[in-house]
Amino acid sequence: MEDSLFDQAPEPTKVPHSDIAGMPLAARMRPRSLQDYSGQEHILGEGKLLRRAIEADRFSSLIFYGPPGVGKTSLARLVAGHTSARFVNLSGVESNVSEIRQKVEEARTYQRLHTRATILFVDEIHRFNKSQQDVLLPHIEHGTIRFIGATTHNPYFYINSPLVSRSQVFQLEPLTTENLIQLIERCVTDKERGFGNDQITVTPEAAHHLATIADGDARKCLTALELAVLTTPREHGSSLKITLEIAEESIQQKAVVYDADGDEHYDTISAFIKSMRGSDPDAALYWLAKMLYAGEDIRFIARRLVIAASEDVGLADSNALRVAVAAQQAVEFIGLPEAQIPLAHATVYLATAPKSNRSYAGLAAAMKDVKEGRTLAVPKHLRDSHYKGAKDLGHGKGYLYSHNYGDGYVPQAYLPEGRRYYEPTDHGMEKRIKERLAHWRALFEAEQTPET
Repeated sequence: MEDSLFDQAPEPTKVPHSDIAGMPLAARMRPRSLQDYSGQEHILGEGKLLRRAIEADRFSSLIFYGPPGVGKTSLARLVAGHTSARFVNLSGVESNVSEIRQKVEEARTYQRLHTRATILFVDEIHRFNKSQQDVLLPHIEHGTIRFIGATTHNPYFYINSPLVSRSQVFQLEPLTTENLIQLIERCVTDKERGFGNDQITVTPEAAHHLATIADGDARKCLTALELAVLTTPREHGSSLKITLEIAEESIQQKAVVYDADGDEHYDTISAFIKSMRGSDPDAALYWLAKMLYAGEDIRFIARRLVIAASEDVGLADSNALRVAVAAQQAVEFIGLPEAQIPLAHATVYLATAPKSNRSYAGLAAAMKDVKEGRTLAVPKHLRDSHYKGAKDLGHGKGYLYSHNYGDGYVPQAYLPEGRRYYEPTDHGMEKRIKERLAHWRALFEAEQTPET
């Protein structure tokens, strides 16, 4: 009976000490078994799909997707180490079609000679172009290789659909602060790969700071710890204490994980818009701050504010559009860093304004009718009558000029079939619009009702 993957991992192959000494701490501390692996309990926990697939050794192709430093490559190596398959590594940055075909041919030969499969791991798979990705498909289909890909980009956007459809996609999340603190403790105590022989201690405050500022990235956290250890002077043979002050020096500025054209960009702007729509100024300001800190294009933020002013606030407070447009113009006029001020102004205004999307919803309903229904002809009394011969065609006949009547309104049909698209709310200024429109509609309906 084989050992359980999670209960008793096979003894890892040890790297010679001379080789370990020259490796960065983050590389030395790569987990050697799933017991050492930090985080991702949502896919590796008891009974979870990936855990079951690995334990049964029944997966064909896997794609690990998540931000840098969360363990995608480490997990791929651990998965391969617990199967009977041979492991081959390619880089989406460096490899080409010729190298892919060479590795596939080697896998075919190895399978024929040893009746064992080959796991082909492609790091940064999104870097492969369409033709490179397509080369893999028939060999995955025929079982020549078992494919594992790792990517920081959303595979549903950056990887060919046929390859995604043949793979199980698992999203890896940023490591928690607790996960990273555990990694720091392991580095300090590990005598073979870490600093266990160097009389080093890390204060709880320092560990918490490194783990927090690393923002879920284990590589960033361990690189900062290594920098602190290697650059802090101490007397020969003496112990070293990593204090909060040393930790702050070692990881001075937090680098927010933010890709200008990927998931973080779209997810953050989505959270920003939904926070304003949900009338939460605090959340909206946080997501705005994240975008500004990460270097998001301020014009992009300003455009989204203008859109939200009409889409979500609308006629409940038409001043919102004026504020948003003014902010957009201010952004163009003054630039950063002062442009943050009008952006914050507009953000809070939109978040705290009454909300209505009825004008936008009405347009969407009308567009649906135009697209799917019979196109309505313009009634003759509304047609252009300013050209020669128009009156002979009956154009404009019977049209009533609203300004000639009291209150600037006269009951008159402007759309055949009496369709309605705009239904105002009771929110903010739109309540007054609702009352005014109800009055006009009542007058119109009374005009249409025949006298008895």
